[in-house]
Amino acid sequence: MKKAIVFVLLCGLLFCSFLVRAEVLDTIIAVVEDDVILERELQKEVAVIEQRILASKSEIPPSSVLRRQVLEKMIVDKLQRQLAEKAGITVSEEMLNSSAAEIAQRNNMNVQEFRAELERQGITYESFLDNMRNEIIINQLRGREIGGRIKVTDREVEHYMETQDKLGDESTQYRLGHILIAVQEAASSSEIQKAMSKADDIVRKLRAGQDFTQTAMNESNDANALKGGDLGWRTKGEIPTLFVDQIGKMKQGDVADPIRSPSGFHIIKMLELKGSMDNHMITKTKVRHILIKTNELVDDAEAKKRLLALKERIANGDDFAALARAHSDDKGSALKGGSLDWVGPGDLVKPFEEAMAKLSVNEISEPVQTQFGWHIIQVLGRENKDNSSEFKKNLVRDAIRKRKIEEETELWLRRLRDEAFVEIYQDRL
Repeated sequence: MKKAIVFVLLCGLLFCSFLVRAEVLDTIIAVVEDDVILERELQKEVAVIEQRILASKSEIPPSSVLRRQVLEKMIVDKLQRQLAEKAGITVSEEMLNSSAAEIAQRNNMNVQEFRAELERQGITYESFLDNMRNEIIINQLRGREIGGRIKVTDREVEHYMETQDKLGDESTQYRLGHILIAVQEAASSSEIQKAMSKADDIVRKLRAGQDFTQTAMNESNDANALKGGDLGWRTKGEIPTLFVDQIGKMKQGDVADPIRSPSGFHIIKMLELKGSMDNHMITKTKVRHILIKTNELVDDAEAKKRLLALKERIANGDDFAALARAHSDDKGSALKGGSLDWVGPGDLVKPFEEAMAKLSVNEISEPVQTQFGWHIIQVLGRENKDNSSEFKKNLVRDAIRKRKIEEETELWLRRLRDEAFVEIYQDRL
């Protein structure tokens, strides 16, 4: 009888312990607008971030610091997800699976191998998909909210290039470390002074040898904090305008004085610099084609049959240009005897380019299918061309656009965070 009573008591204690544990995991850590972040959600995300930090062979920050940084990231992500939901932005399962397959392929694996590798690292495939879905939705939201507003004019590109002393300036790449000590837009003078003093103190410690990666993880309010503040390799045009004047004065290992912006105080360190770009040579191809489109009356087999018949007529002496004018469904090039003139890499769709690249000069291809229909292709000439000037213009245009998006995103996120209703239960952190 006593044994039975003891057993019942033990079961009761275990059940109570389970309830307490469940209650702890369901504790609300933060309220974000009309949603909440629970302890179990925070623990799950912290575990994922810890795996990433370990994989990068960096030291994991103290638990309290890591939880605070991860929670702040979750808050900003949740605000963006809420905004995306209101805007009706979703990700289909097909898009999600396709993106996962692409990532696996870039890592030289199939999906099954990639899934096994994730699980070997302690990351479930389901959580990986959830994170990827989140990133895709947020990127689509940012594209809608920010990307559409960003314009880069020809004059901006020309002005940027005019201000460069030489090509090497744009060719040099910089790897910067970044720490942000955030200040709200409506901050008081005492709050601004406090943030400036903190930034000055961090700079002093970094110059004295304190580890930058750990300092960024512990102190930065930037989205890259959990990556140790590493902004990756960038050309001068891709670096935020705010930092450009400073980097010209910095050597590897230098830490600049704090830089003020509407977001707060920025601290940058020159982690590394590297090389310049050689002349950019491309192969230009003079090409012509005949296109047969498919429709209700012309299927794939019929289109191929017609093209093979045209190819045979050309082999027997008929003029390619005359046949293109008479038979090609590409009316623009048909008027020019099928000529697409000189084309460079990326000018044409991939299947067309791949088939064209395999042809010798004057050779005519077998029928080739693209999204537009079926083609026969003839290469009339090839030449190598120094495309450095145009290549640099495109680099500068892309860099200016990327920089503008980054600067606008930082301000947009800071404003989104400052204007939202967020309550953090500090005693539960």
